[in-house]
Amino acid sequence: MSANVEIREHRMGLDLEDFIRVQYDIFRNDPAYIPPLELELRDRLTPGKNPLFEHAEGTLFTAWRGGKLVGRCSAQIDREHLRVHQDETGFFGFLDTIDDAAVAHRLLASAESWLKARGMKRVRGPFSLTINEESGVLIDGFEHPPVLMMPHSTRYQAGLIESYGYEKVQDLYAWKYVVAEPPPRAAKAHADMMALPEVRFRSVDKSRMRQEVDTLVEIFNDAWSENWGFVPATEAEVAKMAQDFKLLLDPDLAFFAEVEGREVGMVVCIPNLNEAARDLNGKLFPFGWAKLLYRLKVKGTSSARLVLLGLRQEMRNKKRYGALSTAMYAELAYRGMKKPQYKWAELSWTLEDNRAINLGIKAMRAQIYKTYRVYEKAL
Repeated sequence: MSANVEIREHRMGLDLEDFIRVQYDIFRNDPAYIPPLELELRDRLTPGKNPLFEHAEGTLFTAWRGGKLVGRCSAQIDREHLRVHQDETGFFGFLDTIDDAAVAHRLLASAESWLKARGMKRVRGPFSLTINEESGVLIDGFEHPPVLMMPHSTRYQAGLIESYGYEKVQDLYAWKYVVAEPPPRAAKAHADMMALPEVRFRSVDKSRMRQEVDTLVEIFNDAWSENWGFVPATEAEVAKMAQDFKLLLDPDLAFFAEVEGREVGMVVCIPNLNEAARDLNGKLFPFGWAKLLYRLKVKGTSSARLVLLGLRQEMRNKKRYGALSTAMYAELAYRGMKKPQYKWAELSWTLEDNRAINLGIKAMRAQIYKTYRVYEKAL
Protein backbone atom coordinates (compact mmCIF):
# COMPACT_ATOMS: atom_id res chain seq x y z
CA MET A 1 0.00 0.00 0.00
CA SER A 2 2.93 2.38 0.60
CA ALA A 3 3.34 2.72 -3.15
CA ASN A 4 -0.08 4.38 -3.20
CA VAL A 5 1.03 7.08 -0.75
CA GLU A 6 2.31 10.29 -2.30
CA ILE A 7 4.49 12.62 -0.19
CA ARG A 8 4.60 16.34 -0.96
CA GLU A 9 7.10 18.71 0.60
CA HIS A 10 6.16 22.25 1.64
CA ARG A 11 8.53 25.06 2.55
CA MET A 12 8.19 26.60 5.98
CA GLY A 13 6.05 29.74 5.79
CA LEU A 14 4.82 28.96 2.27
CA ASP A 15 2.00 26.79 0.98
CA LEU A 16 0.70 26.00 4.46
CA GLU A 17 -2.95 25.43 3.56
CA ASP A 18 -2.82 21.66 3.13
CA PHE A 19 -0.51 21.17 6.10
CA ILE A 20 -2.94 23.02 8.36
CA ARG A 21 -6.25 21.68 7.05
CA VAL A 22 -5.38 17.97 7.30
CA GLN A 23 -5.87 18.11 11.08
CA TYR A 24 -9.60 18.72 10.62
CA ASP A 25 -9.97 15.42 8.76
CA ILE A 26 -7.78 13.42 11.16
CA PHE A 27 -9.65 14.59 14.27
CA ARG A 28 -13.13 15.01 12.73
CA ASN A 29 -14.71 12.41 15.01
CA ASP A 30 -12.72 13.23 18.16
CA PRO A 31 -14.91 15.24 20.58
CA ALA A 32 -11.90 16.17 22.71
CA TYR A 33 -9.91 17.83 19.92
CA ILE A 34 -9.51 21.60 19.91
CA PRO A 35 -7.69 22.89 16.81
CA PRO A 36 -5.03 25.53 17.45
CA LEU A 37 -5.76 29.03 16.21
CA GLU A 38 -4.70 29.00 12.57
CA LEU A 39 -3.23 32.50 12.75
CA GLU A 40 -0.95 31.45 15.61
CA LEU A 41 -0.01 28.19 13.89
CA ARG A 42 0.92 30.03 10.68
CA ASP A 43 3.18 32.34 12.67
CA ARG A 44 4.88 29.37 14.36
CA LEU A 45 5.61 27.84 10.95
CA THR A 46 6.86 31.03 9.31
CA PRO A 47 10.49 32.22 9.39
CA GLY A 48 10.52 35.91 10.22
CA LYS A 49 7.57 35.53 12.59
CA ASN A 50 8.90 32.72 14.77
CA PRO A 51 12.35 33.61 16.20
CA LEU A 52 13.13 29.89 16.45
CA PHE A 53 14.14 30.03 12.79
CA GLU A 54 17.03 32.35 13.62
CA HIS A 55 18.78 29.19 14.86
CA ALA A 56 16.73 26.42 13.25
CA GLU A 57 15.66 25.12 9.85
CA GLY A 58 12.94 22.73 8.86
CA THR A 59 10.53 21.47 6.25
CA LEU A 60 6.96 20.17 6.09
CA PHE A 61 5.46 17.08 4.48
CA THR A 62 1.90 16.06 3.63
CA ALA A 63 0.76 12.58 2.64
CA TRP A 64 -1.85 11.91 -0.06
CA ARG A 65 -3.68 8.86 -1.29
CA GLY A 66 -6.06 8.92 -4.23
CA GLY A 67 -6.00 12.72 -4.25
CA LYS A 68 -7.01 12.93 -0.59
CA LEU A 69 -4.96 14.33 2.28
CA VAL A 70 -4.16 11.56 4.77
CA GLY A 71 -1.37 12.91 7.01
CA ARG A 72 1.35 15.41 7.80
CA CYS A 73 4.76 15.63 9.48
CA SER A 74 7.59 18.12 9.99
CA ALA A 75 11.36 17.70 10.16
CA GLN A 76 13.60 20.25 11.85
CA ILE A 77 17.13 20.89 13.08
CA ASP A 78 17.77 23.24 15.99
CA ARG A 79 21.33 24.56 16.03
CA GLU A 80 20.91 25.71 19.65
CA HIS A 81 20.13 22.13 20.63
CA LEU A 82 23.20 20.94 18.73
CA ARG A 83 25.35 23.60 20.40
CA VAL A 84 24.22 22.57 23.88
CA HIS A 85 24.05 18.79 23.47
CA GLN A 86 26.56 17.99 20.68
CA ASP A 87 24.52 14.89 19.79
CA GLU A 88 23.77 15.17 16.04
CA THR A 89 20.05 14.82 16.76
CA GLY A 90 17.28 16.20 14.58
CA PHE A 91 13.56 16.17 15.22
CA PHE A 92 10.20 15.31 13.73
CA GLY A 93 6.89 16.85 14.76
CA PHE A 94 3.27 17.57 13.81
CA LEU A 95 2.78 13.88 13.01
CA ASP A 96 -0.95 13.40 12.47
CA THR A 97 -2.17 10.62 10.16
CA ILE A 98 -5.08 8.38 9.40
CA ASP A 99 -4.88 4.95 11.06
CA ASP A 100 -2.59 3.49 8.43
CA ALA A 101 0.98 2.32 9.00
CA ALA A 102 1.99 2.94 5.39
CA VAL A 103 1.08 6.63 5.66
CA ALA A 104 2.90 7.15 8.96
CA HIS A 105 5.95 5.22 7.75
CA ARG A 106 6.24 7.19 4.51
CA LEU A 107 6.02 10.49 6.39
CA LEU A 108 8.60 9.42 8.99
CA ALA A 109 10.88 8.10 6.23
CA SER A 110 10.68 11.48 4.49
CA ALA A 111 11.59 13.30 7.70
CA GLU A 112 14.45 10.89 8.35
CA SER A 113 15.86 11.29 4.84
CA TRP A 114 15.75 15.08 5.14
CA LEU A 115 17.56 14.97 8.49
CA LYS A 116 20.12 12.38 7.38
CA ALA A 117 21.00 14.45 4.30
CA ARG A 118 21.94 17.27 6.71
CA GLY A 119 24.26 15.16 8.83
CA MET A 120 21.97 14.06 11.64
CA LYS A 121 22.67 10.65 13.21
CA ARG A 122 19.54 10.41 15.37
CA VAL A 123 15.91 11.53 15.17
CA ARG A 124 13.71 12.33 18.18
CA GLY A 125 10.12 13.43 18.52
CA PRO A 126 7.47 14.46 18.19
CA PHE A 127 8.39 18.07 18.96
CA SER A 128 6.23 20.69 17.27
CA LEU A 129 8.59 22.42 16.74
CA THR A 130 10.88 22.24 19.81
CA ILE A 131 10.95 20.90 23.34
CA ASN A 132 9.89 24.40 24.45
CA GLU A 133 6.70 24.19 22.34
CA GLU A 134 4.40 21.15 21.92
CA SER A 135 6.17 17.96 23.02
CA GLY A 136 5.36 14.27 22.80
CA VAL A 137 2.52 12.13 21.52
CA LEU A 138 -0.41 11.44 23.82
CA ILE A 139 -0.52 7.85 25.12
CA ASP A 140 -3.25 8.19 27.73
CA GLY A 141 -5.89 10.73 28.72
CA PHE A 142 -7.37 10.93 25.22
CA GLU A 143 -10.80 11.91 26.55
CA HIS A 144 -9.49 15.23 27.89
CA PRO A 145 -9.23 18.26 25.57
CA PRO A 146 -5.74 19.72 25.11
CA VAL A 147 -4.91 22.86 27.05
CA LEU A 148 -2.97 25.80 25.64
CA MET A 149 0.26 24.78 23.84
CA MET A 150 -0.13 21.08 24.59
CA PRO A 151 -0.63 18.52 21.82
CA HIS A 152 -3.49 16.11 21.26
CA SER A 153 -3.20 12.77 19.48
CA THR A 154 -5.30 9.96 18.13
CA ARG A 155 -5.28 6.71 20.11
CA TYR A 156 -3.32 4.92 17.36
CA GLN A 157 -0.59 7.49 16.63
CA ALA A 158 1.96 6.26 19.18
CA GLY A 159 1.61 2.69 17.95
CA LEU A 160 2.29 3.77 14.37
CA ILE A 161 5.48 5.52 15.49
CA GLU A 162 6.63 2.41 17.37
CA SER A 163 5.88 0.21 14.36
CA TYR A 164 8.55 2.09 12.39
CA GLY A 165 11.35 1.20 14.80
CA TYR A 166 11.11 4.08 17.25
CA GLU A 167 11.73 3.48 20.95
CA LYS A 168 10.59 5.42 23.99
CA VAL A 169 13.17 7.84 25.34
CA GLN A 170 11.10 9.86 27.83
CA ASP A 171 7.56 10.20 29.17
CA LEU A 172 6.08 13.59 30.07
CA TYR A 173 3.33 14.02 32.65
CA ALA A 174 0.43 16.46 32.69
CA TRP A 175 -1.15 16.87 36.13
CA LYS A 176 -4.67 18.04 36.98
CA TYR A 177 -4.95 20.26 40.04
CA VAL A 178 -8.35 21.21 41.44
CA VAL A 179 -8.16 24.65 43.07
CA ALA A 180 -8.43 24.24 46.84
CA GLU A 181 -6.73 25.05 50.12
CA PRO A 182 -3.14 23.79 50.08
CA PRO A 183 -2.58 20.57 52.05
CA PRO A 184 -1.25 21.08 55.62
CA ARG A 185 2.38 20.39 54.69
CA ALA A 186 2.33 22.93 51.86
CA ALA A 187 0.46 25.46 54.00
CA LYS A 188 3.11 25.11 56.71
CA ALA A 189 5.91 25.56 54.16
CA HIS A 190 4.21 28.73 52.97
CA ALA A 191 3.77 30.05 56.52
CA ASP A 192 7.39 29.27 57.36
CA MET A 193 8.68 31.14 54.31
CA MET A 194 6.37 34.11 54.87
CA ALA A 195 7.71 34.35 58.42
CA LEU A 196 11.17 35.14 57.03
CA PRO A 197 11.45 38.93 56.69
CA GLU A 198 13.60 38.74 53.55
CA VAL A 199 11.18 36.52 51.60
CA ARG A 200 8.20 37.78 49.63
CA PHE A 201 6.12 36.95 46.55
CA ARG A 202 5.69 39.70 43.96
CA SER A 203 3.27 39.72 41.03
CA VAL A 204 4.64 40.25 37.52
CA ASP A 205 4.39 43.91 36.54
CA LYS A 206 2.77 44.05 33.08
CA SER A 207 3.78 47.71 32.65
CA ARG A 208 7.42 46.57 32.37
CA MET A 209 6.81 43.25 30.71
CA ARG A 210 10.06 43.03 28.75
CA GLN A 211 12.22 43.43 31.87
CA GLU A 212 10.04 40.97 33.76
CA VAL A 213 10.30 38.37 30.99
CA ASP A 214 14.08 38.88 30.89
CA THR A 215 14.15 37.89 34.56
CA LEU A 216 11.74 34.99 34.04
CA VAL A 217 13.91 33.57 31.27
CA GLU A 218 17.10 34.12 33.26
CA ILE A 219 15.64 31.98 36.05
CA PHE A 220 14.27 29.45 33.53
CA ASN A 221 17.64 29.06 31.82
CA ASP A 222 19.30 28.47 35.19
CA ALA A 223 16.64 26.27 36.81
CA TRP A 224 16.15 23.98 33.80
CA SER A 225 19.76 23.85 32.60
CA GLU A 226 20.36 20.28 33.80
CA ASN A 227 17.01 18.88 32.62
CA TRP A 228 16.84 16.32 29.83
CA GLY A 229 16.66 17.97 26.41
CA PHE A 230 16.96 21.52 27.75
CA VAL A 231 17.57 24.29 25.21
CA PRO A 232 17.94 27.88 26.51
CA ALA A 233 15.70 30.65 25.22
CA THR A 234 17.44 33.19 22.97
CA GLU A 235 17.17 36.98 23.12
CA ALA A 236 14.75 37.09 20.17
CA GLU A 237 12.60 34.36 21.72
CA VAL A 238 12.47 36.36 24.95
CA ALA A 239 11.20 39.41 23.06
CA LYS A 240 8.47 37.33 21.37
CA MET A 241 7.52 35.79 24.71
CA ALA A 242 7.14 39.24 26.26
CA GLN A 243 4.82 40.25 23.43
CA ASP A 244 2.69 37.11 23.77
CA PHE A 245 2.58 37.15 27.57
CA LYS A 246 1.33 40.73 27.64
CA LEU A 247 -1.84 39.58 25.87
CA LEU A 248 -2.43 36.41 27.87
CA LEU A 249 -0.96 36.89 31.31
CA ASP A 250 -3.10 37.17 34.42
CA PRO A 251 -0.69 39.04 36.72
CA ASP A 252 -2.33 37.48 39.78
CA LEU A 253 -1.20 34.06 38.57
CA ALA A 254 2.34 35.03 37.56
CA PHE A 255 4.78 35.99 40.28
CA PHE A 256 8.34 35.95 41.53
CA ALA A 257 9.75 34.64 44.78
CA GLU A 258 12.18 37.24 46.10
CA VAL A 259 14.88 36.92 48.73
CA GLU A 260 16.33 40.21 49.95
CA GLY A 261 14.83 41.99 46.94
CA ARG A 262 16.29 39.62 44.33
CA GLU A 263 14.14 37.33 42.20
CA VAL A 264 15.16 33.73 42.90
CA GLY A 265 12.09 31.82 41.76
CA MET A 266 9.16 32.28 39.41
CA VAL A 267 5.71 30.91 38.67
CA VAL A 268 3.79 31.51 35.43
CA CYS A 269 0.23 30.21 35.20
CA ILE A 270 -1.83 31.44 32.24
CA PRO A 271 -5.53 31.23 31.37
CA ASN A 272 -6.35 28.25 29.18
CA LEU A 273 -6.86 29.88 25.80
CA ASN A 274 -8.08 26.58 24.36
CA GLU A 275 -11.13 26.66 26.61
CA ALA A 276 -12.05 30.11 25.29
CA ALA A 277 -11.40 29.07 21.68
CA ARG A 278 -13.03 25.65 21.73
CA ASP A 279 -15.92 26.43 19.36
CA LEU A 280 -13.97 28.74 17.02
CA ASN A 281 -12.62 25.80 14.99
CA GLY A 282 -9.24 27.51 14.70
CA LYS A 283 -10.73 30.61 13.02
CA LEU A 284 -10.52 34.16 14.36
CA PHE A 285 -12.39 35.76 11.45
CA PRO A 286 -14.91 37.21 11.01
CA PHE A 287 -16.20 37.08 14.61
CA GLY A 288 -13.72 34.86 16.44
CA TRP A 289 -11.61 37.73 17.76
CA ALA A 290 -14.57 39.34 19.52
CA LYS A 291 -15.65 36.04 21.10
CA LEU A 292 -12.13 35.24 22.23
CA LEU A 293 -11.47 38.66 23.80
CA TYR A 294 -14.82 38.63 25.60
CA ARG A 295 -14.21 35.17 27.01
CA LEU A 296 -10.68 35.98 28.13
CA LYS A 297 -11.12 39.51 29.42
CA VAL A 298 -14.75 39.61 30.58
CA LYS A 299 -16.05 36.13 31.25
CA GLY A 300 -12.69 34.52 32.02
CA THR A 301 -11.80 30.84 31.75
CA SER A 302 -12.44 28.20 34.39
CA SER A 303 -9.09 26.53 33.71
CA ALA A 304 -5.46 27.58 33.48
CA ARG A 305 -2.10 26.03 32.72
CA LEU A 306 0.96 26.23 34.95
CA VAL A 307 3.67 26.53 32.30
CA LEU A 308 6.68 27.57 34.37
CA LEU A 309 7.79 27.06 37.95
CA GLY A 310 11.46 27.26 38.76
CA LEU A 311 13.98 28.10 41.44
CA ARG A 312 17.55 29.21 40.86
CA GLN A 313 19.97 26.34 41.45
CA GLU A 314 21.88 28.31 44.07
CA MET A 315 18.80 28.24 46.33
CA ARG A 316 18.33 24.48 46.32
CA ASN A 317 20.97 23.69 48.90
CA LYS A 318 20.24 26.57 51.28
CA LYS A 319 18.58 25.00 54.30
CA ARG A 320 16.93 28.25 55.35
CA TYR A 321 14.95 28.30 52.09
CA GLY A 322 14.41 24.54 51.76
CA ALA A 323 10.63 24.94 51.75
CA LEU A 324 10.54 27.74 49.19
CA SER A 325 9.63 25.57 46.21
CA THR A 326 6.67 24.04 48.07
CA ALA A 327 5.68 27.51 49.28
CA MET A 328 5.51 28.67 45.66
CA TYR A 329 2.93 25.98 44.86
CA ALA A 330 0.95 26.99 47.95
CA GLU A 331 1.11 30.67 46.99
CA LEU A 332 -0.32 29.81 43.59
CA ALA A 333 -3.13 27.85 45.28
CA TYR A 334 -3.99 30.79 47.54
CA ARG A 335 -4.00 33.16 44.58
CA GLY A 336 -6.21 30.81 42.59
CA MET A 337 -8.71 30.63 45.43
CA LYS A 338 -9.07 34.42 45.33
CA LYS A 339 -10.21 34.20 41.68
CA PRO A 340 -13.37 32.09 41.84
CA GLN A 341 -13.67 31.64 38.07
CA TYR A 342 -10.69 29.25 38.18
CA LYS A 343 -11.77 25.70 39.06
CA TRP A 344 -8.73 23.70 37.98
CA ALA A 345 -5.33 23.95 36.35
CA GLU A 346 -3.08 21.69 34.33
CA LEU A 347 0.49 21.53 35.59
CA SER A 348 2.50 20.55 32.55
CA TRP A 349 4.66 19.12 31.62
CA THR A 350 7.09 17.34 33.94
CA LEU A 351 9.68 14.71 33.09
CA GLU A 352 8.86 11.24 34.39
CA ASP A 353 12.26 11.04 36.11
CA ASN A 354 12.14 14.49 37.73
CA ARG A 355 11.44 12.98 41.14
CA ALA A 356 11.70 16.20 43.17
CA ILE A 357 9.22 18.14 41.04
CA ASN A 358 6.80 15.23 40.74
CA LEU A 359 6.79 14.64 44.50
CA GLY A 360 6.14 18.35 45.06
CA ILE A 361 3.18 18.33 42.69
CA LYS A 362 1.82 15.12 44.20
CA ALA A 363 2.05 16.73 47.65
CA MET A 364 -0.38 19.39 46.35
CA ARG A 365 -2.85 16.54 45.68
CA ALA A 366 -2.60 16.93 41.91
CA GLN A 367 -2.99 13.79 39.82
CA ILE A 368 -1.43 12.67 36.56
CA TYR A 369 -4.26 12.68 34.03
CA LYS A 370 -2.31 12.59 30.76
CA THR A 371 0.99 11.07 29.64
CA TYR A 372 2.91 12.07 26.53
CA ARG A 373 5.75 10.01 25.05
CA VAL A 374 8.88 11.09 23.18
CA TYR A 375 10.54 8.59 20.84
CA GLU A 376 13.98 8.23 19.34
CA LYS A 377 15.67 6.28 16.55
CA ALA A 378 19.18 6.00 15.14
CA LEU A 379 19.58 7.07 11.51
